[in-house]
Amino acid sequence: HVLQKLCFPYFWRDLWFLLKVVRYGVGLELSALTSSVCTVLERFIQQAQRIPDKPFVIFEGGVHTYRDIELRSNRLANVFLQRVVLRKGDCIALLMSNEPDFLCVWFGLAKVGCSVAFLNTNIRSRSLLHCFSSCGAKTLVVGSDLVDSLDGILPSLLEDNIQVWAMTSHSEHPQVHTLLDKIAGASDQPVPVELRATTSLKSPTLYIFTSGTTGLPKAAVITHLQSLKAAAGFWAFGATQEDVMYICLPLYHSAASLIGIGGTIKLGATCILKKKFSASQFWKDCRKHDVTVFQYIGELCRYLCNQPKTDEDKVHKVRMGVGNGLRQDVWREFHSRFGNIQMCEVYGSTEGNLCFMNHVGKIGTVGRSNFFYRFLFKYDLIKYDMVKDEPVTDQNGFCQRVERGETGLLLSKVSATSPFFGYAGSKQLTEKKLMRNVFVKGDAYFNTGDLMAEDQEGFICFRDRVGDTFRWKGENVATTEVTETLGLVDFIQEVNVYGVEIQGHEGRAGMAAMIVRPGHTFDGKKLFEHVLREIPAYARPLFIRLQEEMEMTSTFKQQKFQLVRSGFNPATISDLLYVLDYPQESYIPLTDSIYKSIVAGERKL
Repeated sequence: HVLQKLCFPYFWRDLWFLLKVVRYGVGLELSALTSSVCTVLERFIQQAQRIPDKPFVIFEGGVHTYRDIELRSNRLANVFLQRVVLRKGDCIALLMSNEPDFLCVWFGLAKVGCSVAFLNTNIRSRSLLHCFSSCGAKTLVVGSDLVDSLDGILPSLLEDNIQVWAMTSHSEHPQVHTLLDKIAGASDQPVPVELRATTSLKSPTLYIFTSGTTGLPKAAVITHLQSLKAAAGFWAFGATQEDVMYICLPLYHSAASLIGIGGTIKLGATCILKKKFSASQFWKDCRKHDVTVFQYIGELCRYLCNQPKTDEDKVHKVRMGVGNGLRQDVWREFHSRFGNIQMCEVYGSTEGNLCFMNHVGKIGTVGRSNFFYRFLFKYDLIKYDMVKDEPVTDQNGFCQRVERGETGLLLSKVSATSPFFGYAGSKQLTEKKLMRNVFVKGDAYFNTGDLMAEDQEGFICFRDRVGDTFRWKGENVATTEVTETLGLVDFIQEVNVYGVEIQGHEGRAGMAAMIVRPGHTFDGKKLFEHVLREIPAYARPLFIRLQEEMEMTSTFKQQKFQLVRSGFNPATISDLLYVLDYPQESYIPLTDSIYKSIVAGERKL
């Protein structure tokens, strides 16, 4: 016992946690073999019968019970069948903000056997049109507050025979149909159960768009298997039906929809749903509703720590936070200020086939591995050359594993037990996320694009992202897409987009190195107008660096490593630098004083 405590201090905690997770996974596989798959929707219907009067969603003061959501989703299902004329197997795009009707539409569509594509409410015209073509949706359901966002692309949607239905009672556009007036007169009786029935865990149920590592948004295929695994997250960390969840992340992301809503349904708990996150309102909401569990991204916790201190900082019932991206310094400050809340870090991508869970709660780590985990889930960390932006290989062309404690690129083996379902509409995009012949001929691994390290105790630490993606404001920014959009400006000849670290901020802020076209001059106002119009707020480059020529790798890729490392300090960079300035509606010269105010955290970004 003493030796175990000294040499394997986490042995029993690891074993019990893994047994719990494996038991759940085996249960899923057995249900598939017996053709009795209990999907997230089935679980919700069961809960609506078991606890009909229990609050399921509390939103802007309104309480919606399990029965309320069940009956309203039934009405919508009947409207979808009879008025919208949807059929089992159709894919429907959903463009809605956080609200109870998001869930009602989602469940209503699932009840008639449709798969649902969640659209990011921040995306603009070109990306939005691309989303339809990639997932094959021929119908769009749009929230009442987002109808105006279709202004520029409605003719294109109609031209492509995509019918648009709005959650409104009347429409100014004759070809935008309305749903609210039809719901009122619809039956709340269930539609035939065979419409939603499935015998395969691997059937697609959702498409969630991710920027991945390159280009326009990609429709990650979410199967029943993935959604059921994600729904077990809260339960795996020890949450119960007595807990009250706080969800302020966007529902179009997998964290809020699959882990948050799915997890609430699995437990039969209650969730407080917010339209968007508010740092000043967060703790007031938690006290008002007796919140016990909240979802976060690292940035969210930093915003809370930056709020003015009060005597009530530790007056709450919150006992657990579930999320990712929490920096060590913010984690410690959060604990010091708001109490010893159990922070449960989860690592995984929407489309990935690997998940790490920090069930021990060690600060600064995203997950935990051990002998048992490595036996069940095959992953490896390989050597990666940051300068060449490619894996290091031996004389036979195979990748090389790193030593314990060293940083390497995380790969997850694709197998029957850990399948990779890829992206809708493009086998090429799916194939690009795979690495083949990694250690032996014929093997296949999912490339996470993340640099990680595993310490001697088996804790996994996130180091950085590689390739053409960085993270800012809780969103993945695909540099290729931003590069293409900036390239449309007439005075820009060449552009290289990357992310730079800013002290005190999670992730990386966007920066673009560019060459001005001969005969033209840099126009900060014109660039500002273009960026504001075409690029989502989180993806807009905060800094511009004007260069005479672009550095390239030996394989003719733009060199980002040196640019990232040099940052945005005007005192150490001879190139002209500009910063995005909203009050002046322009990119203005980045001076030493502006730089110092950014580093000091005085300038709003």
